[in-house]
Amino acid sequence: MPELSHRRRMLVLAICCMSLLIVSLDNTVLNVALPSMQKELDASTSGLQWTIDAYTLVLASLLMLSGSTADRLGRKRVFMAGLVVFTLGSALCSLAPNLDALIAFRMVQAVGGSMLNPVAMSIITNTFTDPRERARAIGAWGAVVGISMAAGPLVGGLLVESVGWRSIFWLNLPVGLAALLLTLRYVPESRAPKARRPDPVGQVLVIMLFGALTYGIIEAPDAGLVAVLPFFVVALAALAGLLRYEPRRDEPLIDLRFFRSAPFSGATVIAVCGFASLGGFLFLSTLYLQNVRGLDAMHAGLWMLPMAVPTFLCAPLSGRLVGTVGPRVPLLIAGVAMTASGVLFAAFDAETSDVTLFAGYALFGIGFGFVNAPITNTAVSGMPRSQAGVAAAVASTSRQLGQTLGVAVIGAVLAAGISASSYRETFVSAAAPGWWIIAGCGLAVLVLGAVTSGAWARGTAARTAEQLESPEVRQAVRA
Repeated sequence: MPELSHRRRMLVLAICCMSLLIVSLDNTVLNVALPSMQKELDASTSGLQWTIDAYTLVLASLLMLSGSTADRLGRKRVFMAGLVVFTLGSALCSLAPNLDALIAFRMVQAVGGSMLNPVAMSIITNTFTDPRERARAIGAWGAVVGISMAAGPLVGGLLVESVGWRSIFWLNLPVGLAALLLTLRYVPESRAPKARRPDPVGQVLVIMLFGALTYGIIEAPDAGLVAVLPFFVVALAALAGLLRYEPRRDEPLIDLRFFRSAPFSGATVIAVCGFASLGGFLFLSTLYLQNVRGLDAMHAGLWMLPMAVPTFLCAPLSGRLVGTVGPRVPLLIAGVAMTASGVLFAAFDAETSDVTLFAGYALFGIGFGFVNAPITNTAVSGMPRSQAGVAAAVASTSRQLGQTLGVAVIGAVLAAGISASSYRETFVSAAAPGWWIIAGCGLAVLVLGAVTSGAWARGTAARTAEQLESPEVRQAVRA
């Protein structure tokens, strides 16, 4: 891909951020609308979990395929296809007649979404080749998540209260169309120098692993452990199959050698933990504010601002820190803040006081604001540019898998501990184990951030990158 002017690079970044905006808005707006959807569609707690996890599950299952397909067929082409499918899926969601149809249309959305964020990140990685400039671009990318968190609850609350929950999906239509037209005009086409062949067996195993694991977790409180045990067996068998089959392929869906890099492996686990915390945090907070405190969607959205505003402010700061001092400092700040937030709710019932509720939300917003940029930068910066699409897709997959598991596990813990006859009275105690899980995820971010960002870890990344380069590239470098 030819070198672009600074102005053109900024325009490409803005277009890519538009795709992230509609995907991120979709999640934050949907969370505010959950209680309204629950009443109109007569949904159970597990039904609400599926409206979120049907999307994130399909997204996580297809992201690696989309990343490698974009590297092979062209990133611009796949990105535009994703915009079309995501926008169409949004329109269908707004017309859903019942819960089952909504879940199905959310899966259509996810097919399109799988072609957006990892491919957009790959476009950014190949557009911004200077490490410092790339770190700042990724910081701006992370700030979009903060914007969506700040705007999503407010916009969603206004729409739900004035028009109804179906209108939240209308937001994606004009933004998706504008992004499509701008991509067609301004984003250059790019692809990996060597095309990767499809890996259908690996893709099926990934879908089996994620799908069976999520289904077992969500349905366990209602169906019982014995009934869902076969799904956990299927998930374990799929994982064993991946570990045995993928290393035998010349061009696997995911090259397991990536995980020989300590920073890459650390970033993957940190992404799972960080976004599991986010998924559980939004799920618990939305149900508490509206179903327990009795707030309407608009006022519940306002209460989310103490979390959303710090995320918005800290994300670009985190990107600049990654560019100047590396990922360790942002990850340590993120780990401490997220752990403190979880402990505040789990041990001190922060929900029961406005002051501690505000503090807990603010701490989580600071932590999540700092965690995103180092994940992305670490995942892609140590890899050969020819593998950018797959590396970015693994990072994005880890995020979506984390959010899926966060909603599934914490929702299941909540459902197991809450009493339908005394919902308001039992919610805080039933949610406490979920908050301890969020605190544990924050602690994992802290420990892994310290361990996988030092000199030893950077050495493993350098050796892994050398192993991943093709023989032709290594020969050209030596020459």
